[in-house]
Amino acid sequence: MSKIQEIATAVENGKTKIVAGLVEEALAEGCDAQEILNVGMIQAMDVVGAKFQRGDIFVPEMLVAAKAMKKGVDVLKPKLATAGSASLGKVVIGTVIGDLHDIGKNLVAMMIESAGFEVADLGVDVPVAKFVEAVESDPAVKIMAVSALLTTTMPAMKDTVDALNASKDRARFKVLVGGAPITQDFANQIGADSYAPDAASAAKAAKALV
Repeated sequence: MSKIQEIATAVENGKTKIVAGLVEEALAEGCDAQEILNVGMIQAMDVVGAKFQRGDIFVPEMLVAAKAMKKGVDVLKPKLATAGSASLGKVVIGTVIGDLHDIGKNLVAMMIESAGFEVADLGVDVPVAKFVEAVESDPAVKIMAVSALLTTTMPAMKDTVDALNASKDRARFKVLVGGAPITQDFANQIGADSYAPDAASAAKAAKALV
């Protein structure tokens, strides 16, 4: 088994304690940092996402795999920066005002980051104006991901997407929505570009939007 395959297996199995060491060994052996990222980590997380969607694993296993990848990425970052590695783009994510749920949002952020994006997390209970400001103040933002976990905060999601749709920069970014009560029909009604029912789907949807 190659060192990069070892990394991929460790990420898939959530071996957080050994991933960083394996990445250091791979770099020492002359493996390309970008290949370690793409094959050893991003592809491994694609496998994890597929397992989750099939019901073979559940949220805790996916969280651990994402954390394992993060350990490896931390080792790679200096190498990727010097190599001028470009991410797929910047994604801003947040949970709408009135909603304090963050576990699902955090998992989505980790999966999107695992897919190769730069992620900025606005947190929970985010006012509409903060979403708009985040995208209008940063030309690098390609996707605004909006989360609502309660049926009572679905109107806040609509208000947020309405404001984003009215933004002067709307042609520059896409709007991705999700959360327990959200459906494709609701996403269509409020004018979102894409909808994701779970974290693994969110990573796929983000890739499709760029």
